Amino acid sequence: MSTIDKCRKALGAGSILLASLSATTSFADDFVFVNKHGDITPFCGTEPVRVALIDGYGGNSWRKTAFAEIKDEASKCSNITEVVYSDAGGDAQAYNAAINGFAAQGYEVIVTFTDFGDAAIPAYRAATQAGVTMVPYFSNLGGQMGVDYVANPYEDAYAAGKIFGEWVGKTIKKGKTVFLGGLPGSASSVTFLDGYKEGLKAYPDVELLDDNFIVTNWNPADAQKAVAGLIAKYPQIDAIGSDYGVTSLAAMKAYEAAGLPMPAMAFIATNNEYSCKYMDAKAAGKAWPQLALSGTTADVRFALRAAMAARAGVENPEPRALVAFPFANSEEGLDPKCDPSMPPDADLASSLPIDKLKQLFAQ
Repeated sequence: MSTIDKCRKALGAGSILLASLSATTSFADDFVFVNKHGDITPFCGTEPVRVALIDGYGGNSWRKTAFAEIKDEASKCSNITEVVYSDAGGDAQAYNAAINGFAAQGYEVIVTFTDFGDAAIPAYRAATQAGVTMVPYFSNLGGQMGVDYVANPYEDAYAAGKIFGEWVGKTIKKGKTVFLGGLPGSASSVTFLDGYKEGLKAYPDVELLDDNFIVTNWNPADAQKAVAGLIAKYPQIDAIGSDYGVTSLAAMKAYEAAGLPMPAMAFIATNNEYSCKYMDAKAAGKAWPQLALSGTTADVRFALRAAMAARAGVENPEPRALVAFPFANSEEGLDPKCDPSMPPDADLASSLPIDKLKQLFAQ
């Protein structure tokens, strides 16, 4: 099935998103939507395996959910005896040290979020040379497969960013926009922004107010402060793109605090509080245009399956390129899921079974 055929099947033939996909080659030639999972059990093997998940920055609910996702996936292999977690707190040296430490302890599999991009490749290479099944995931790295790591599943952030840019252009047609990213220099945020700029190129009447992404540290307090600063600096912002739903929620709160109507929002990785606030606003006739792609907490499952397939010497049929699926699109009448019984920071697009998702946020 071709790339466009996959999109047509998933999004619907009349979709605005499909139209934008049809006009671009930014998607990888072969990709999978993140809610379409393969079976890990043929890759499990029998030898005991210990797995370490390392985040460069783990201080948010998305990372918490991703850790739960990899543990859930690992539970399908009885020989995976341990799944542990390390958070480098935004420190590249601590990140590399964690990789080196788990390698020295003999962990068979190390999965890492690519917070520091290609700068971490030497640490990946050292672990691989030490015999670790090394799988960095989320950003498409420039290292050598089989030398620096055994696999590198990645979120097609450029394609998502371009979808956001095109959607913003088609939705507001004329106006001003900004893009909210994460940590300073974050590789994934840079890629999202590059795609966003590409999507906006066809809309010369839409101005990107800052050529760089706005740093939020993926932290709600920092994000709300950053957006409050944008509101003070720019008298007009018609649309906000974002690479994390929590920062979009923080932007919403900044606009509420300022007593201003919400701009159009395009973002990835949702949360229950945002979705419920949106549905309340819609019921009151005060909804704003929004596009949400989600499900990305499941990316780590693809990383673990790739790791176990490599260890088993079995070909993994899943493609490297991963694409978030459409969770909400106001322009096509697709409302987000809202569950008032769930915690505010729950991502209802997660691949976790609902009972495990509730348990996770009850902790």
